[in-house]
Amino acid sequence: MAKAVFRKWQALGLVLLALGASAAEPVAEARWGRGPKLYGRITANELGLVINTADPYSVAVGEYYAKRRGIPAAQVVRVQLPLRSSLTRDEFQALDQTLRSQMPENVNGLALAWVQPYAVDCNSLTSALGMGLQPNVCSNSCAATRPSPYLSYFGARPWIVLGLRPTMQLAARSVPAAMAMIERGIASDHTLAAGAAEPALAWLAATPDASRNVRERLFPPAGPVPGVAGLEVRRVRSEALPVIRRTLVYQTGLARVPAPLGNEWLPGALADHLTSFGGLLDKPVGEGQMNILDWIDAGATASYGTVSEPCNHLQKFPHPQVLIQAYAQGVSALEAYWHSVGWPAQGVFVGEPLAAPFAALPQPAASASTP
Repeated sequence: MAKAVFRKWQALGLVLLALGASAAEPVAEARWGRGPKLYGRITANELGLVINTADPYSVAVGEYYAKRRGIPAAQVVRVQLPLRSSLTRDEFQALDQTLRSQMPENVNGLALAWVQPYAVDCNSLTSALGMGLQPNVCSNSCAATRPSPYLSYFGARPWIVLGLRPTMQLAARSVPAAMAMIERGIASDHTLAAGAAEPALAWLAATPDASRNVRERLFPPAGPVPGVAGLEVRRVRSEALPVIRRTLVYQTGLARVPAPLGNEWLPGALADHLTSFGGLLDKPVGEGQMNILDWIDAGATASYGTVSEPCNHLQKFPHPQVLIQAYAQGVSALEAYWHSVGWPAQGVFVGEPLAAPFAALPQPAASASTP
């Protein structure tokens, strides 16, 4: 099944994502693949919001988000969950059934207004709710996992067509930090739709960490992104970073990314680092591998990391070219990140899901003509 799904991307020119280049292979000359045309965008009218009434953070952040983004009341579901990192399988099944029965059919994506829980059976909770639990992951977490049907889907209504709802957690280290993240997402909308006087930048940082630097072979060439006004790629090395500015995308591979994590973040910025346990959202600051919430603290609007040992399969992490090309077509952060991960079972998506800096400005309604 994996090969069949990936061939669809291969036909579109994304050969490296389809085949998963080996870390032992030489890095080929960088070039852009030809990505698919994406249609539509998930907006507040299609986003479901889930609030855990047993968690004060969830109540505060969820209610704030519903108000600020205008999530319809019918699309807000309140549940009671334990405040710990992982749900049991029975707890997950109960949550999943509640959402399937209570969310309206027009809901095509989910926002979870909490930090914990973020996992279930070595799966991330966002993946398990989004595309189904894969209970065999714990038996060999380094093995391939089920490919995401979203990988080869280009429309805006995945629940109706695929039975899949891309899911993201509104996770930050405090309520004020979460509110600031939400405001960054809102502030990003439409800001780059017509380009910019000074381009937004996608920073792709190679590192000397051979195991975690495997995405370097997927980096596109430096320079303007083809067909996108006002977006450029900058390729750098982590040992000699310049001043990082006007950051819209930042991707690298290290167990810990040296501070400061970028100097200037644009609203709607996406940032992640390839390492094994970046998605352990309850990991204290400075302990073990870097937590993806450090990116949110620094000023990013969304991120991604894994919750169980994934090994360094390229398909388990966001593909740089797919992420950049999808986001630049005007879809939301939620959709761009989900489009970029081939095997997302172990990966938790965090951030403000509706951020969409390249989304076209709404057209004013035509006025009725007078007789």
